[in-house]
Amino acid sequence: MSGVQAVSVRGARRTFAAELAPVRALRGVDLDVAPGEFVAITGPSGCGKSTLLNTVAGLDTLDEGSIEVAGQRIDGRDEDWLATFRRHHIGIVFQFFNLLDGVSALDNLVLPAVLGGRRRRAAESRARDLLDLLGLGDRAAQIPALLSGGQRQRLAIARALVNEPTLLLADEPTGALDSAGGLEILELFRRLHADGQTIVLVTHSPDVAAGASRHVRMRDGLVEGDDGPPPAADESPAAATADAGAL
Repeated sequence: MSGVQAVSVRGARRTFAAELAPVRALRGVDLDVAPGEFVAITGPSGCGKSTLLNTVAGLDTLDEGSIEVAGQRIDGRDEDWLATFRRHHIGIVFQFFNLLDGVSALDNLVLPAVLGGRRRRAAESRARDLLDLLGLGDRAAQIPALLSGGQRQRLAIARALVNEPTLLLADEPTGALDSAGGLEILELFRRLHADGQTIVLVTHSPDVAAGASRHVRMRDGLVEGDDGPPPAADESPAAATADAGAL
């Protein structure tokens, strides 16, 4: 892949201290994600996929290696720099929503938008547009506790998008939902991807992984397999096969 990657990870290593023996969560991971890709990362529990996502988000640090997001090195940066960078470049969706329970759905979006540098009126306009887009326009005044699980996750996704991030990261975003709610969130990610949003998603669900345009499999702190991106829109599978046969 050429040009500036949305994400570029090189030689990522991360070891955690444990009572019996150190846990080597990442053992030298390399990964590139191109702008506009929708990548699902799967693997068994403890394989390092959430650790990888957290290091790309700047929520955890590497012991060795490097990470670039939107062409900027984020490893080795201090917390203030990382917090500012996340506000403008990275949106994060967690399994258990992490919403502000004491304020309205609207203010759950307005507050991070204001912190990101928008004026209050512009922040409210952006927040209402996102709520309408995600089918929550009539829930703007409600607090998260009054929303269903699927609605709360849609609100969490709207919050992650409010500052128009370069990269959307999601850690098990359907894990706390029933099957219907999970399919709803997957369809939303597909729509966002179709509009050009770069997405990296960690999941245990084969159904969720199948909805992505690329599937990366991890095991024992390493990338075990990478299906790569699908053929370009103007390249039919038959043409790709013919090209491969000509090599």
